[in-house]
Amino acid sequence: MTLHELPATAEIIERMDDSSSIFTLRLRFVDPARQTAFRSSPGQFNMLSMHGVGEVPISISSDPEDIHFIGHTVRAVGRVTHALATLRPGDRVGLRGPYGRGWPLQEAEGGDVVLVTGGLGCAPVVSVIDYVMRRRERFGRLVIIQGVKHAEDLIWRQRYEAWAHAPDTQVWLAADVGGPHWAWDVGPVTVLLDHAEFDHAQAHALMCGPEPMMKAVAERLLDDGMPTERLWLSMERNMHCAVGHCGHCQLGPLFVCRDGPVFPYPVLAPWLRHRSL
Repeated sequence: MTLHELPATAEIIERMDDSSSIFTLRLRFVDPARQTAFRSSPGQFNMLSMHGVGEVPISISSDPEDIHFIGHTVRAVGRVTHALATLRPGDRVGLRGPYGRGWPLQEAEGGDVVLVTGGLGCAPVVSVIDYVMRRRERFGRLVIIQGVKHAEDLIWRQRYEAWAHAPDTQVWLAADVGGPHWAWDVGPVTVLLDHAEFDHAQAHALMCGPEPMMKAVAERLLDDGMPTERLWLSMERNMHCAVGHCGHCQLGPLFVCRDGPVFPYPVLAPWLRHRSL
């Protein structure tokens, strides 16, 4: 892929509404050869564009083996994502990618996988769950930990219930503010680490969400004996070019679009201490 590749045309073949502000689009390149050649890994992202509106980075939520479509779960929060929210099957967008470094799933094979997410939802980690579920024999225990601010912020409740019934899978949920129908823990996501059962020495922890939350979880896991090289974080920044040229996503000496968005904790640790970066 060249640095200045233009977006290719992709058609929406399916749309699913996950909540009032979050939706999933399944896309397919209009050019069958491009669709056949497309390859990605969980944690990478594409740049989606609409003519006259703009371009935005969106994580790939589909499985690498889903060769007939490319999935993106989108939260409508800005100009481009609100425009994407108006699209329906048959509409077309521009797509270039994939970009970035994904999750270290090959390195994680043979051990437990601990996923810790915060906020309204984290598509990069949902793609990991689907990946592990489809290759269950390659991994140990799967621990899914999700924290939200308010109980009503939790989406994909049916998915969490289904995952909780899968073999060797634990699901732990917490809300900072509970509600009358909230049956899980109340408090910060770190309280859920008291319940989760996994081998700290052999597990890989993959985190996505607000940076203070990820920093707190990483420090707790390190205190509990997890090796620092087994902690991985997915970072969010305002990415424009996706190739490390424009500088919008610079984090210290790093570019989130090019060097990430998934980083090993030892690389990020010095920069997580600086709130302004």
